[in-house]
Amino acid sequence: MYGLTRGTVTLIGAAVAGLLVWIATQVSDTSTGGYWAVYGLIAAAGLVLAFSQLLGGWTKWGLPRLSINFFLIAFIPTLIAAGWVVVAHQPNPNWFRNHVLNWSSDISILSLVRDLTEYVSVLAFGVGLVFGFSFDTAGSGDHGPFGRRRRAAAVPAGGAARTSDDDATAPTAREQEAAREDARASRTRIRRRDREPAERQ
Repeated sequence: MYGLTRGTVTLIGAAVAGLLVWIATQVSDTSTGGYWAVYGLIAAAGLVLAFSQLLGGWTKWGLPRLSINFFLIAFIPTLIAAGWVVVAHQPNPNWFRNHVLNWSSDISILSLVRDLTEYVSVLAFGVGLVFGFSFDTAGSGDHGPFGRRRRAAAVPAGGAARTSDDDATAPTAREQEAAREDARASRTRIRRRDREPAERQ
């Protein structure tokens, strides 16, 4: 059942991603606005494909939650590296394109950037895909805000875990032991009093 569900959702995701790529082919990228529309659609196709895995139960079902660690460690560097090439490949000169090309020349990576512009559509798709991987899913109550896993309370042997309210009112182990000692001492005194009349007779 799991494989069938995941396969079906993946197929739907691939179909939607393919539709977005086809729509991108219908947009002219000769203008700056059209350029960003085209590669924005291709990036959205990658995002849809990544989300199809989440919704298909690839991880733990539940609603998608942003993983801050993955976002900062994996997505941001990917966005900077791929976005650098995407900005440099714009069809018309502008402030951003000119500065990226000048900086690339200053740090001696201009030829590399120009080589990668041949595959800018792959880079855009990868940006959307990695952004989709920044999300994870969690079962009910397993994760708190921003995808952090909640720590489960330790369950003592033979009983359920105490809540904070129970901890405030429940006796400690030392208090319980003292209460048992008092009870034993009381029973001993009662038995001694019962024996004294019989010994006097």
